[in-house]
Amino acid sequence: MTYQDATKPPFRADHVGSLLRPQRLHDAREKFANGDISSDQLREVEDECISEAIKKQEECGLKAVTDGEFRRTSWHYDFLCSLEGIDQSAAPQGPSFQAGHNINSLAVSSKISNPHGVMLDHFSYLNDNTNVTAKFCIPSPSLAYHRGGRDLIDKDIYPDIESFWADLCAAYRDEIIHLAKAGCTYLQLDDTTFAMLCDPKVRQQMKDRGDDPAELIRIYGKAITQAIADRPDSITVTVHMCRGNARSSWIAEGGYEPVAEDLFAGVPVDGFFMEWDTDRAGDFEPLRFAPRDKMIVLGLVSSKFGELETKDDLKRRVEEASKYVPLENLCISPQCGFASMAEGNIISDDDQWRKLTLIAEVAEEIWGKL
Repeated sequence: MTYQDATKPPFRADHVGSLLRPQRLHDAREKFANGDISSDQLREVEDECISEAIKKQEECGLKAVTDGEFRRTSWHYDFLCSLEGIDQSAAPQGPSFQAGHNINSLAVSSKISNPHGVMLDHFSYLNDNTNVTAKFCIPSPSLAYHRGGRDLIDKDIYPDIESFWADLCAAYRDEIIHLAKAGCTYLQLDDTTFAMLCDPKVRQQMKDRGDDPAELIRIYGKAITQAIADRPDSITVTVHMCRGNARSSWIAEGGYEPVAEDLFAGVPVDGFFMEWDTDRAGDFEPLRFAPRDKMIVLGLVSSKFGELETKDDLKRRVEEASKYVPLENLCISPQCGFASMAEGNIISDDDQWRKLTLIAEVAEEIWGKL
């Protein structure tokens, strides 16, 4: 059976989540850090900027909008460090960006739990201020392990690694229930690990620290399976994959062939956002493993650079992908967010909005108006 209900997410024209922060939001954060404004005053600026971003996404023709992750410093650590037991205290580990900068790693120093929910107020503000579907993005559970590995998980707290995964996935199940009660119907798990493990250099780094890359793919797939096990039918869940995204730089390269079969067989979500904006991501042939009841969102538009893709090129690439996946199972999007970190990619606001408008226009020309 093919998946053809285009009125539900993921949508023919979709996007990954993060957006460039307006300058006045950067200014407000600096003032807050310096003690010049209160948290309430910062919140007021965030609310205003998010409301404007929601309106612009709707004007672009998107059927799902996000808050741009405007309340976050990073796409993953803000969420993960809000769970009980996880903090960003370890030195940089694992692969680094091509531009040369590193980020600190997470450390697990006490039992992981999620008693009250994380970022629920972020979602509620988004949901209350849009006329289309509110899409919420959180990091995949694999991000709590991947960069630092077993050495950064306190062995006195978790002598058995399985108990670490059990508590982590339980915290995610609790989060999804909290979000569902708040009205969430579209949840995206951002996961860089699968695409990173396409790169021989990254795979070697995993081996060097004692992890088996092939086994990691299955472990991460199992973690997602357990994390979404109790999700209500009302929530669509997708996974987004990329090879690193910060200041228009990247970490890994390599086609999906090394991970595709295990990925598609072991991750029971409704759709997959996959990066295909450059040759670094290889060709579409790994899509031959894609299940016919899932949606594949082709990340064909670069969020890293301002040059606008052409409609003809995007249509041609969709046609190429349709040799492996039926056209009715395909969507298009940017390959990643425009600002995975607060600093954002080296691209202008105008270019960002032009790219999102382009995606909506091309999707309508391919699949028709929704």
